[in-house]
Amino acid sequence: MTLTDWITQNLQEQLQPSALTVTDESEQHRGHGGWREGGETHFRLYIVSEAFSGKSRVERHRLVNEVLKGAFDRGLHALAIQAKAPGE
Repeated sequence: MTLTDWITQNLQEQLQPSALTVTDESEQHRGHGGWREGGETHFRLYIVSEAFSGKSRVERHRLVNEVLKGAFDRGLHALAIQAKAPGE
């Protein structure tokens, strides 16, 4: 399973988003810290989930990072997160 698929699956299972986009931006970081051949090191997420309702931006990011903590063991180096509650 690719890291992209792993991230997508874990976010879907644990946060049940109504919208989710997982973008591998690794190629844009070629030659920078954490980059490696084959990509899957730098990701951008856009996620809308009821789980974010009433939470601050920091709390939302912490929740996503908790769900994806295993991804860092799988080679994830950087994660940009845009997390919204429905209606935002």
